[in-house]
Formats: sequence, structure tokens, C-alpha cells
Amino acid sequence: MPIYEYICEACDETHDALQKMSDDPLVDCPECGQPELKKKLSAPSFRLSGSGWYETDFKSGNKRNVTDSGSKPVASTSGGGCSTAGCACK
Repeated sequence: MPIYEYICEACDETHDALQKMSDDPLVDCPECGQPELKKKLSAPSFRLSGSGWYETDFKSGNKRNVTDSGSKPVASTSGGGCSTAGCACK
């Protein structure tokens, strides 16, 4: 189950919650009790790097993202959004 990070817009407290993806978002702040919790968009605390199954088994062509000290990041050519691979804004 993923850990979601919330921030209260009333008291600015942050709160982490272990929830199923199908669970409704939390609304009430555990600190002040106000219905002002908003889910934050945060990065995961780990990065899959190297040439493991997530790089070799599910990608084709030049879409691999194997870490190499001599390589440069590949910019997106799809137009719009950011250049982060796998980003949902595209």
C-alpha cells in the first residue's frame, strides 16, 4: 500500500497515511480537526537504477534509463509537459 502525504491548509501540519489506492482521500486534520487536508504530490524516496528487470524486461528500443556516468538525460520530444520519463503530465 502506498504512503500518501497530506498537508492541512488550516494549520500547515503535514501528515502521512498508509492507504489503499481505492481509499477515499483523508479530509479531517488529526492535529486541529478542521476538514482542510489536501493530498500533496511528493517524489518517492527511492530510485530504481542499474540494469534490472524494470529496465530490461518492460522497455524496448532506446527507452532504457540505465544509469551511466557518461550519459546525458534524454529530453522529451513529445511536446508539452516536463521531460521526466513516465511523468503523468504528458
